[in-house]
Amino acid sequence: MTNAFTLLLLLLLVLFISNGSEAQNKTQPGRPKAPVGKAKAKAKAKAIPDPDALPPAAENCNGVYISYDFHSRKKEFPRVKNASAQSWAFNATAVVLNTGKDILKQWKLFIEFQHDEILVNVNGGVLFDGEDFPASVGNGTRIVGGSNADLDTSINTANDLTQIQAEILISGTQFGVRTNGIPMPKTIKLENDGYKCPPPTTKKSSMWACCKRDTKSKAKEKKTKYLPRQKGDLTIAYDVQQAYDNNYNVEVTMKNNNPLGRLDHWNLTWEWTKGEFIYSMKGAFTREIEYSGCVNGVAGQYYKDMDFSKVWNCQKKPIISDMPPEKINDTELGKIPYCCRNGTILPTLMDESQSKSVFQMQVFKVPPDMNKTAIFPPEKWKIMGILNPDYQCGPPLRVDPARTPDTRGLDATVIGLASWQIVCNITKSSKRSTRCCVSFSAYYNDSVVPCNTCACGCDDTDHCNPDAKALLLPPEALLIPFQNRTVKTLAWAKLKHFHTPKKLPCGDNCGVSLNWHIASDHKGGWSARITLFNWETTTFQNWFTALQFKRRVGVGFEKVYSFNGTFLPKLNHTVFMQGIEGANYLLGIDNSSNPKVPGKQQSVISFTKKFTPGIKIAKGDGFPSKVFFNGEECSLPTQFPIGNGNPRPSDKTCETIQTPLSISRKDSSLSSLHIQELFGETHLKCVEL
Repeated sequence: MTNAFTLLLLLLLVLFISNGSEAQNKTQPGRPKAPVGKAKAKAKAKAIPDPDALPPAAENCNGVYISYDFHSRKKEFPRVKNASAQSWAFNATAVVLNTGKDILKQWKLFIEFQHDEILVNVNGGVLFDGEDFPASVGNGTRIVGGSNADLDTSINTANDLTQIQAEILISGTQFGVRTNGIPMPKTIKLENDGYKCPPPTTKKSSMWACCKRDTKSKAKEKKTKYLPRQKGDLTIAYDVQQAYDNNYNVEVTMKNNNPLGRLDHWNLTWEWTKGEFIYSMKGAFTREIEYSGCVNGVAGQYYKDMDFSKVWNCQKKPIISDMPPEKINDTELGKIPYCCRNGTILPTLMDESQSKSVFQMQVFKVPPDMNKTAIFPPEKWKIMGILNPDYQCGPPLRVDPARTPDTRGLDATVIGLASWQIVCNITKSSKRSTRCCVSFSAYYNDSVVPCNTCACGCDDTDHCNPDAKALLLPPEALLIPFQNRTVKTLAWAKLKHFHTPKKLPCGDNCGVSLNWHIASDHKGGWSARITLFNWETTTFQNWFTALQFKRRVGVGFEKVYSFNGTFLPKLNHTVFMQGIEGANYLLGIDNSSNPKVPGKQQSVISFTKKFTPGIKIAKGDGFPSKVFFNGEECSLPTQFPIGNGNPRPSDKTCETIQTPLSISRKDSSLSSLHIQELFGETHLKCVEL
């Protein structure tokens, strides 16, 4: 009886549990029934997400799949009421995935941002324009893969995503976004030659497109494994000559390709990305010989027996300079072609043999890159001179290996192991003022129009007005430093009844200034005098200056008398001048005299009116529209002296006002030079002083 009762209780308990389970399943209609056997294992596999799973658009793309995914944003400080001025920190991811059958060489992704974005970090790619972080990219930016930017195919790699896909993690700041808005770019596209991208599809916080081979593209197929060498104002080659498991030898070549480009006392810097360090150098040196970074880092742990006191530099961002001329025959530091010129790189127009600079390094690596093929060139290259144009350098791009003649005298070509190229182009910096300026004067006007106020920047404005126009000068005031001109300037203003503000304008603060003086004007031609003033202590050897004019005035160039002069018709009708042999030094300022005397060079230039009969010199046509000194574009006055052409001087100046002209569609085929000539029409606002 007891056993039967116990069995009955167990049966009731099983029925209760079974009914409870069914009731629970009924309350959750989306929940599947408990699987059994193979079905159970299959359901379990479906429940685990595949980390390599791709979106459907990528799965169906036969070409290159690109995407941009916005992840999150957070309001930054300061908090402001104006929504358009409020800044937000954001994070996003961009992807370039090669889903085609061709290797994608040197991928380049364009993201057209539209919310005044400022990028503070890009992981997995580098900015193509070489900008420093934080980088303003409100109008868009191009991101490339840097030193190893080729994406292989799925076929060649057994679908290894690490070799066929680039994932770029982006973080930065953006402005003017609604609280509930999703700040997406305007568009994204692949900018590699031979590919065509449709307008991207946008869905909430994702944007994607499938770029395919353009069958109509005229881009030539590359027959070599790597890209051919590119063109630029200044190109830097990073040519690996020898490679070992833990180090390699490399030659770095900088070549000037711009007829108005130049570097003096160049300083070159970059950023190592894999912990490398410079063991030895020839033809150049690091500004700081530092090895504590190696001793206290990974290198010190790996190279336990190395004497690091013999290492040149262990900094992540070394600064490198050219050797002085006295080291050219030094067997340890020199003895290589194109080195040891104090960092001077001239235009080919002046001296082709001095248009490039070369140095060599032995670079040591650290784990895990301990094999002969694991070579990663440094990134974030920058180069600058003391009074030269600004260069903006792109990332290192893998190119065809260097080919050099055999050094043993054989009729053979030596092909290097690996090469990268860095292309640098001249840019007009918005972060600094120019470093040279120009003043205007003429035989038919008493006054000199000086350099602009703060033309080369103003550090101290407590005692002067940085916004006031520069006061007109008597001619002799050009010969003395600005700080000694006040008495002469005020006396001249009083004599000529010129207005003087209570707080006088600041000086130009330029290290080099040039004066352009109209010396004569007659029926058949005219002449001018150019004077160069050096207010720095540095002497400029092999200096040059270049002038460009509106209305093709430079076409009438005849002769420069104390300099060497050349007319360059294909370069915006430029008149190019340099010192003659033996007089090609622009000396520094003489500090021993009182007042100080600047270094000076001067020459007269003659022009004919045979090819420009309609020009009016006395109305301003004789003044240049652009002036360069050693490649640096100088600040020009906003006004110039005018007259009636008679010897009797006047006190009238004219201010130039630029009015843009629209260009019709039919003009779009014109070259950039013609468009520049058509784009602006100059009007004159003349004032009797």
